[in-house]
Amino acid sequence: MGKENYIEFSHVTKVFPGCKALNDVSFSIKEGEVHALLGENGAGKSTLLNILHGVFLPTDGEIRIDGEPKRFANANEALRFGIAKVHQEINMVPELTVAQNIMLGMEKTKGGLLNGSYMEKETEKLLKRLRINISPSDKIRNLSVGQIQLLQIAKAIYSNARVISFDEPTASLSSEETELLFSLIEELKQDGVTIIYVSHRMDEIFKVANRATVLRDGAYIQTFDVANLTKEELVKSMVGRDVAMFAKRLKPSRVDKSKVVLEVKNLSINNQFHDISFKLYKGEILGFFGLVGAKRTEVMKAIFGADKLDSGEIYVNGVLTKIASPNEAISKGIGLIPENRKTEGFIKVMNNSDNIALPTLKKFETNHFTSYKKRLKNCEEIGKIVDLKPKDPEFMTDNLSGGNQQKVVLAKWLSTNVDIMIFDEPTKGVDVGAKSEIYNLMEELVEQGKSIIMVSSEMTEVIGMSDRMFVMHLGEIAGELQREEFSEETIAMAALEGKRNG
Repeated sequence: MGKENYIEFSHVTKVFPGCKALNDVSFSIKEGEVHALLGENGAGKSTLLNILHGVFLPTDGEIRIDGEPKRFANANEALRFGIAKVHQEINMVPELTVAQNIMLGMEKTKGGLLNGSYMEKETEKLLKRLRINISPSDKIRNLSVGQIQLLQIAKAIYSNARVISFDEPTASLSSEETELLFSLIEELKQDGVTIIYVSHRMDEIFKVANRATVLRDGAYIQTFDVANLTKEELVKSMVGRDVAMFAKRLKPSRVDKSKVVLEVKNLSINNQFHDISFKLYKGEILGFFGLVGAKRTEVMKAIFGADKLDSGEIYVNGVLTKIASPNEAISKGIGLIPENRKTEGFIKVMNNSDNIALPTLKKFETNHFTSYKKRLKNCEEIGKIVDLKPKDPEFMTDNLSGGNQQKVVLAKWLSTNVDIMIFDEPTKGVDVGAKSEIYNLMEELVEQGKSIIMVSSEMTEVIGMSDRMFVMHLGEIAGELQREEFSEETIAMAALEGKRNG
């Protein structure tokens, strides 16, 4: 490992209007180490990285790299210096090819024109070196989210970055892609590249990181040697209190099996999923587990009317119901909290009160106009239920932390008072403290008589929270498990192998 204080954050403070995002943060990162940056949503992790990458300027303090103060005017300037970021969200141009995206901003020309053949050859060499099985001529729009995430890593490596930050890099990766990522990180570390790693998945931190720094409420808490650290110590440092590591039901089950609130029969969409049938009972949390490609999200979107079914029937409270749009689903008492909150959960140019009011605008009408005061009051009331921070109804939702953005999406559906709620990856990219709050809210909802379908890729979450569970495999239901039948081995086998013959 190289220099001890390769990157130094010295008394870094960042103030936004009405909010101090970072308060006098000081710590250092060694050259060639994997340094985890941890904390609850809203702790200041993203703000600190944005200052490092030139997206924001600090209000006070400085960053020194290899002993020299650095203040980048923008992300391109940081990249030219050798500091790259692998974004959690897709950060590539869908209509361009793999080679064009890898070299975007670093294109090679010949005779004043793009040298396409050179770009493709160089990209092919890079992809082979990184064991990414994609063609340089493939269009980005035809690739999976996981493949695009790996390409963002390839782009950072092509830029000869000496510092690479990873923001929740495995959120959209399959298990095989995750293992490939970990091996790439190890190779980068051996080459002396410094890695800053942000993740809410504790197992990953203990697998890849040398040290971990914890931020809480914009302040520096502590830097740990991961080898001498326990999960419990790390979580307590992050949230300032003891929190259960895994999802756990704290209240007795409220399932009423005499009341079927939702039943689907033989739902199918060609090339997506086939013959999906299940029942949801009043007061139940029904889990759906599966690996990447299981098509759980596609099933939920079809039930919600966002995608058109080829065949099948949906019954709500025993009545055959045609749901051709999300509006019809809402009118039948069904809400969907989508997997991708940033593109499907809220509108970026709206504030909290407007986003929360979106599905129920008629409720706020006065003389055919929506009442500003009613929307503000609604946001304040629902915001208290989900513990939204900051509570300001006029705060732009896009500027919230990931966990608080998720709370806005939850608040939006609580505002509708629907009886059936589909939670698709409700804690994806959410810290352990916010996870606990979401689990408690789910239990409160079923205690009130509502029913929940929870789609999750975290096995501990689906085991801990579900009354009953369906496992999906490649667009089919591979098995139904009662709570007493839950085991990691049984669930994993069904998810990996699908239905067993006989």
